[in-house]
Amino acid sequence: MTNKLATPSRRRRGGRTLVNAVTGATLIVASLLAVSSANAAPPRSAAVAPTFSVGIARCTFVDPTREVLNYATNPVSVLSKQRTLVTEIRYPTLQPQSGTDESPGAAPAQQSGGFPMIVFAHGYDVTPDTYAPLLDAWVRAGFVVAAPFFPDENAFEVTRQHGVNTENDLWNEPADLVFVTKQIVNASATPSSVCPVVSGLVNPAQVGLAGHSDGGTAVAMLGYARGNDPQRQTYQSMRASVNYKADMVMSGGENGVDPYTPLAPDPALLLVQSAQDQCNRAFNAVKLYRDLHQSNKWFLELLTAHHLPPFDGVDIPAFGEVARTSVQFFKVTLEGAAPKSGLDAFGNQLPLVARMVYDGRGPSIPALRPSDEKCGPT
Repeated sequence: MTNKLATPSRRRRGGRTLVNAVTGATLIVASLLAVSSANAAPPRSAAVAPTFSVGIARCTFVDPTREVLNYATNPVSVLSKQRTLVTEIRYPTLQPQSGTDESPGAAPAQQSGGFPMIVFAHGYDVTPDTYAPLLDAWVRAGFVVAAPFFPDENAFEVTRQHGVNTENDLWNEPADLVFVTKQIVNASATPSSVCPVVSGLVNPAQVGLAGHSDGGTAVAMLGYARGNDPQRQTYQSMRASVNYKADMVMSGGENGVDPYTPLAPDPALLLVQSAQDQCNRAFNAVKLYRDLHQSNKWFLELLTAHHLPPFDGVDIPAFGEVARTSVQFFKVTLEGAAPKSGLDAFGNQLPLVARMVYDGRGPSIPALRPSDEKCGPT
């Protein structure tokens, strides 16, 4: 497997600004499965009126065709010859819930044709549970959410590799997203012992992507970049093999290497950017928005928010705007809800918190003065 970045390049963490350019599978899987759902369960957000309760399960998918690297060695070595992707599945359930908890192993709700699915990509040095309030808001609105723990970039593996920079594994994450998507769609169509909870659960014609920070960059690569990954697979062919209908990019941008130009059918885009974000600067998001000359794109600017709080529920007003607007975005693009113009109203409900831009250029966001903003989970 080749390293796509031959020279240093600006990168984004799930957290921190980066200006640098299979995992001991037994240990990491054990670590991930040891995380109790009680710790992962967020407070229920009032941002989106709930239709369903939230069930939660984990499925482990193994791709034997691609490697995971050990960045703690010099030179970098192969840690595993397969990619083990523990994936958290959040899904609608009718089972009553006490308090704010998710319900591990609850019986899934049933819907003719299955539910639309959002495949979520987390940022650097965090896990999907970091974003539990937002992911649960989507589930309560009637979406299945599948969120893999990325090898090398999840918080457990960053710690296991002694805090070295493992971020170049980002280049493998578009293929991780496609692999997990296909595994879940197949397990939904044909019952599988690997992931029985999704049997009959997913509508394969209603699949979207969402990601934050590095995860947002991975989603944008898969949805719009005209390059290829370390295995020489083109992002366009990967995307076409699943036909994602929509991408939500939160505090993400372009990868700095590949061109981003429209080539139909491009997924609909909701780009969410915090104006005060010191970790992924606004100009990165605006450049992505401007390079995609397509009509089905929206830019939600969070006027006073920072990098992570609008997406983990800490910044309550901004989080509410993100939750409400993203639910409507996925209902429009995945389920065909109308009218599309209604997205503007959702994004402009709180003019002191956020504004929605729906034109070709996107917003003009003033440059920030440097600060010591902490961008990670702490």
